Amino acid sequence: SSGINAEYGHYKAYFKRETGHLSHGKRFLSGSGAGLTASFTTYALEVLRARMAIKPEYVSIRQSFKTIVRTEGVSSLYRGITPTLLGVSIYGGFSFYVFGTLKQMNPLSPGEPITLFYRVLYGALAGLCGQSISYPLDVARRRMQTGGILGDHLERYSTLRKTLTHIYRNEGLKKGLYKGLSLNFMKGPIAASISYTVFDYVNHLLVGKESV
Repeated sequence: SSGINAEYGHYKAYFKRETGHLSHGKRFLSGSGAGLTASFTTYALEVLRARMAIKPEYVSIRQSFKTIVRTEGVSSLYRGITPTLLGVSIYGGFSFYVFGTLKQMNPLSPGEPITLFYRVLYGALAGLCGQSISYPLDVARRRMQTGGILGDHLERYSTLRKTLTHIYRNEGLKKGLYKGLSLNFMKGPIAASISYTVFDYVNHLLVGKESV
């Protein structure tokens, strides 16, 4: 979370270097770029975490890393990276775009300074929007990361297309591609609102002006 927020600041500064402001498209690209950069650099650790959560014989990061590389090859540490990068680019793009645009327009209290309540609310709406759009790719990512471990046939989850097709045909939308979304609606918007609000206040303390 802190990584993606920091990267967003870098991308935003890059796109603002000529005109001094962000267009709608550049705001979306800043969020997408932030998500891609942060996720790509930490993806192997995410795979290790997923394996350690479901396989009791994986007891440490070092031991898990050595076992996976020895038995499955280095490429297995990046299995599922395609839906991950697609998902975070969509999530980051939409969530940062919605949050930044709502802050700039402040539609619920136009012309007034943004209060803590509205900042938290806008962050929650941004997280809700990004999560709803990118959720099927998150489901596909988890299947591809753990495919072949829990008795599944690895071939079913070897590519993003095969994974999405298999889940949709056998489980449908509600019980397949969007399974667990209701729980994420409870967690995701809260986490996003806290993350955006804290980052905003820290950025305001350090920079001395509102970040939009």
